[in-house]
Amino acid sequence: MDIILKEYTKEQIELAKKVNVIICDVDGVLTAGGIIYDNSGNEFKMFNVKDGQIMKMLRSSGLKVGAITGRTSEVVRFRMKEMEMDFHYHGIKDKRKQYEAIKEELGFKDEEIAFLGDDIIDIPILECCGFPVCPGDAKPYVQHYAKLVTQAKGGGGVLREAADLILAARGEFEQALHQYLGNNQKNS
Repeated sequence: MDIILKEYTKEQIELAKKVNVIICDVDGVLTAGGIIYDNSGNEFKMFNVKDGQIMKMLRSSGLKVGAITGRTSEVVRFRMKEMEMDFHYHGIKDKRKQYEAIKEELGFKDEEIAFLGDDIIDIPILECCGFPVCPGDAKPYVQHYAKLVTQAKGGGGVLREAADLILAARGEFEQALHQYLGNNQKNS
């Protein structure tokens, strides 16, 4: 879809075209990175609904989507299940090792994987994946490894922005949109 693609370089479009798997960090990508605790120690996070909304279109295009997070959080587990992520791994300190395991299990090559990360722990994956993406508020030394720095900041629809580009670059955005709209109208 031209309205989406006009925002990106030829290199970004070519990299996005090859993507079959999207892997996200959580804190700082799917959330703004803040953690709120109440007096009982309950954890609260705010996610962007636009990131969840695009999941149906990604699935209808056959893309796999998952998350690798360094923290363990029940609220994140709940959100990953609600978004119907294909996989999600929690409490992972060596994200590169988990990335390699996912790649092997799913049978994909680096160039077929987009990784969305924002911090030091994410750099080893940003260095090797085919389409490294950072939110607009990631530190410059992390953005250095990205082929796309989104306009969206962490928690502001980073996944949505990357997914729109990937679907458009693959020539599947309009078809996925029409399929989604058709299914929604049938379910109304």
